[in-house]
Formats: sequence, C-alpha cells, structure tokens
Amino acid sequence: MNSLFIHHVIGDLTVGKPDLMELYESDTLEVAARVIAASPEASAAVLRRPPESSILAREDRFVGLINPMEIVGFLARNCPDGNHTQRESLMKVATVKEVIDSDQGSLKSIDPGTRLIDALEMMKQGVKRLIVRKSGSWYGFSKRFSVLYNGKWLKTGATSSNSITSTTPISFAAPYVDKFCSLSREDVVRFLIGCLGALAPIPLTSISSLGAISTNFASVEGSSPALEAIAKTPLDPCAVAVVETAPDGTKKIIGDISAYKLWKCDYSSAAWALANLSAAQFVMGSDEHGSGEIPVPVQEIMSSVDDPGPSVAPGVSPKKRFSSRSIGFFNNRVDGISVGTASLTRGRNMYRGRSAPLTCKCDSSLAAVMAQVLSHRATHVWVTDGDTLVGIVGYVEIINAVTKSAVPSTS
Repeated sequence: MNSLFIHHVIGDLTVGKPDLMELYESDTLEVAARVIAASPEASAAVLRRPPESSILAREDRFVGLINPMEIVGFLARNCPDGNHTQRESLMKVATVKEVIDSDQGSLKSIDPGTRLIDALEMMKQGVKRLIVRKSGSWYGFSKRFSVLYNGKWLKTGATSSNSITSTTPISFAAPYVDKFCSLSREDVVRFLIGCLGALAPIPLTSISSLGAISTNFASVEGSSPALEAIAKTPLDPCAVAVVETAPDGTKKIIGDISAYKLWKCDYSSAAWALANLSAAQFVMGSDEHGSGEIPVPVQEIMSSVDDPGPSVAPGVSPKKRFSSRSIGFFNNRVDGISVGTASLTRGRNMYRGRSAPLTCKCDSSLAAVMAQVLSHRATHVWVTDGDTLVGIVGYVEIINAVTKSAVPSTS
C-alpha cells in the first residue's frame, strides 16, 4: 500500500483539470453563486485581490471557502419576510466579504512534485483545497521514475549530481508557469477509488472496524425552526441532520440541511424557506395535495407549483401550498408530514428522490461509502444502525481510513 501513496505525486492528479477560477472577497454573492455551481465540494475559494504594487502568492491572499449555506443563511437573516425580487437585489449588492468567515488553513499551495502521501497528511490536518501549478511536460510522473533515473526522490526543479539525467530537472514547461488548478478532497478520493486493488484489504473492511464513523455531528429537531440549523452548522462537513427524537432518546434522521443539498438550488427560494419553515418542512416539503397550507407571498410562487390554490379577493395575500420543488433541490412530493406539528407518519415511504438523506450502515464497506460519496457528488454520508442515527462519514474520515496502514517515508 505504501507504494501507491509514495510512488505517486500530486501532479498526477492534475491531468485534465481546468484552470483555477478566482473569486474575490469584493465580488457580489451573485458572482459567488455562479462560481460555487462550477466548483468542487459545493464551495469556492475566496481570495483578496493582489495589490498593484506587488504580486502575492494565492496562498497569502486566501481568505477562506464560501459555500451555499453561508449565502442562504445570510439572505434568510437579512431578508426573512422580503419577496423574491428583494432577495435577488440583495444578491447583486452584498459582497462575499460580508458573508464569509475566515478559514485560511483550509487551502494550501503545493508543488506538483509533492508525494501523494504528504498531500493526504495535509488534508488529514484540515486542508480542503490544494492549489497546484499545472505542468506542461511533467517528467516525474511517479517516484519510481525519479528513483530509477536519479537514484533518490527529487521534487520539482531538483537535480542529482551523480545522475545521468542531472542536466534534465523534473520540472514544468515555461508556457505553463502561471497556470494553476485546484484539487479538492473529492479529486483525491476519486483517484483512490481507481486504485482499490492496491489498497486491499482496507476497501472491503467495514467503516466501523476502520473507526471511520464520526460521532461528532450536529443535529436539529424537525419541529425546530430551520434557521436554527445555520447556527449549529459545523465547518466540516457543512451539514446538520434533521432528526426526530424518540422517547428513549434515539434520533431518527429525516433529512439534512447542508451545503451539498443547497449546492445548485435557487438560493432566494431556499432562503425564504429557511426563514419561515420548520426544519422538517424545509427538508421534506409539504404534501402538495392537501397535507397543509403555508402562507407564501405571491412573489414566492414558482412556476413549478402544480396547484395554484383557490382564488382570493384583491388585496388579500393568498395561501399557497409550499412545494419542495420551489426550493429547487427536491424532485418529488413527500407524503406523511403534518405541516402544523412537523410530525411524521411512520411506516410510509417518506424519502423520495433527492430529498432523501444519503445514509449507510455501520457494516457498510469503505469502498461502498466512497462510491456513494462520489456518485452523488456529496461531502458526507450519514450512518444509521437500524432507524437510529449514529454518526457521519466525511472526506476526512475516508482519508484517515484509507491511509490507516500507510506509513510516510522520508526516503
């Protein structure tokens, strides 16, 4: 297993990666929404604009990562009762700087010749993004070539005095000197899932046996206001479980409020729902065919709502049935929810389409969980034991498990 991590360099993962998109803290939230939609892990790196008098490295200009939860939460707090147009206007004038919390340790700029094992160690310590210089003619695809031709491990630009190739440094072509790309933890896990054979037997081992289940997660009761989730949201993964607590204290997950779920939704509609609905209503939606009605300003009615409701007298705000479709991240209506009490009817199929939380079992294999995360472009998987929520598996837990038997080598 060590050979996989030590004989590969991070430059191997940059093949085909697009150039880095820069989002500045002075950009508007409307610009940020577009960048996030095209970014990995439902977030985008925010930088300070470089001073005109000097050129600072991107790592020195890095402020933090912005995600949909921060934008939707900002809109919900600052325009809770406003209409769609008001929130859209706020998106055009509010800047990223007003929303983002500084998290400078989550990004690091590294050399393309950095060993994969070293990059993984950085991610285990909290780095979420790697900024890597793109190479045009990278000679050292892996350590085996470096050892073969130089007699020892060489990083970019290094040479060996006793090597026949000492006049040919492992480097990149000049035309690519100013081109960079961003590597996320998803990119790393996607690379590792293509090497499952080299990782054996870890991929087929259960996540519980590997200690990959984190019990340090946030949750909110389904009957609580959805906006409470914003205050409880951890940074990594950026997710809060919406639960129903049984009399014995066990928690049953009914959905989650997370950056991943909000990734490509309608931020304006999601902000209204976050400010005005309970957590259960937010993640499940109400039954469009009669389970309840929620007063919604006429501007909130989306074209996707099937039932326009009864006509009302002029000047009277109509009642429209809230549809999970209007938020933009659910596909189907959900049965069994009482809007007034946010209680759920057991024994019915409540989880449908994208509204269902992504879950696995304690005895699920690591490979299965990796496949779940990658296939859904998610940042986490909730772990259940029967109907009880017991933990969460995110990228950090996956990377820790994968490298469990890997020992960093200095050779």
